[in-house]
Amino acid sequence: MTAERAPLQTVDRALQALLAFSQDRDEWGVTDLAAEFGWDKSVAQRLLASLTHRGFLVSDEVTRRYRLGPAVWHLSTAWERHGGMAGLVRPALRELAAASGFTALFAVPDGAHLRCVEPAEGASGPLRAYRLSDELYPGHAGATSRAYFGMLSPGARATLLYGRPMARFSDRTVTDPERLEELMCRVPVDGYAYSEGEYDPATAGLAVPVLVRSHPIGSLTLVGPHEQLSGPREELLRPLRSAATALGELLSPRRHGRPGRPTAPKKG
Repeated sequence: MTAERAPLQTVDRALQALLAFSQDRDEWGVTDLAAEFGWDKSVAQRLLASLTHRGFLVSDEVTRRYRLGPAVWHLSTAWERHGGMAGLVRPALRELAAASGFTALFAVPDGAHLRCVEPAEGASGPLRAYRLSDELYPGHAGATSRAYFGMLSPGARATLLYGRPMARFSDRTVTDPERLEELMCRVPVDGYAYSEGEYDPATAGLAVPVLVRSHPIGSLTLVGPHEQLSGPREELLRPLRSAATALGELLSPRRHGRPGRPTAPKKG
């Protein structure tokens, strides 16, 4: 049994090493990686050397620290070409759309915008004559963007949103920076964002942030006609929040412990 387990343990450790690289930590050395996972330095050294040999990492000969390499780009390109994130989140979006009756969409940041990764139409029917995939939502207009940008620090938000022209899409579009900041600051308090006609004059949006390890990575939105979304929100927020939690778990890399299964959104 020991001979069978050893290769699996090595593979698991190599994957843990790769998953240690993140937006907050883009390089590692042998000593700090060993300390992070409680490994011997010799184990960490061999793992990093093997990953570098296969192109998953590149090493700096001066600092002797490691960064992600071209093999990661190769895998991510192949993943996106065959469905990528859109295929991964599609089942949860379809379940949410069926449970709520409204169009559900998942969006991720793209500069000063949110980009729709994948939509799922509800019983109320399509919002456009075309699919919403890759549609860009301006950071200052609408619940989809506000649910994400409202979770950023004021400094990070200011860098992305303010000091640039803000287009007015309707008479409800907020273009005053002070008023916009007030609305953004409500998101962490309320846990959601709501808008009517700020981006598309004909629709309203109810959105919640999607978190991975407590960090916002996008937003999940229900979109529909004003008259249908303007009623009691708690009935829609329950399945919306449940689906956002499930997406956060689905998109979370698992660095420690045994992998778990994401929780499906509850209907209701």
